[in-house]
Amino acid sequence: MKKWTRWQDWVAVAAGLYAALATLWTTQAGASTAFMITLGVLLIIAGLWNLAMPRQVYTEWAEAILGLILFLAPWLGGYAGELGAAATSWVCGIIAIIVGLWAVIPAMRMHREVHP
Repeated sequence: MKKWTRWQDWVAVAAGLYAALATLWTTQAGASTAFMITLGVLLIIAGLWNLAMPRQVYTEWAEAILGLILFLAPWLGGYAGELGAAATSWVCGIIAIIVGLWAVIPAMRMHREVHP
């Protein structure tokens, strides 16, 4: 796999960007702003890292774990009752989990080809 071409990582970057920017147009409550911006930026960083270095399996797992934390954030941050912010976290989190896990197997395969 060539650098900057894996669509799953571009989707993770987009999900992180949307989560971080959604604080501008969704009603925030509890720690939603902190969770959404922090996890969104971390997702962007993980996605860009994966795009630049496609053989790094651990960063694909990091993407999925960040997605899981983003999905759980409404309960952890006390904003599950604020539908706009919570729904954004849930949807972006699920997307990040799916694309992160989807990219793990190809990354493992590529890693094995380089390091037999």
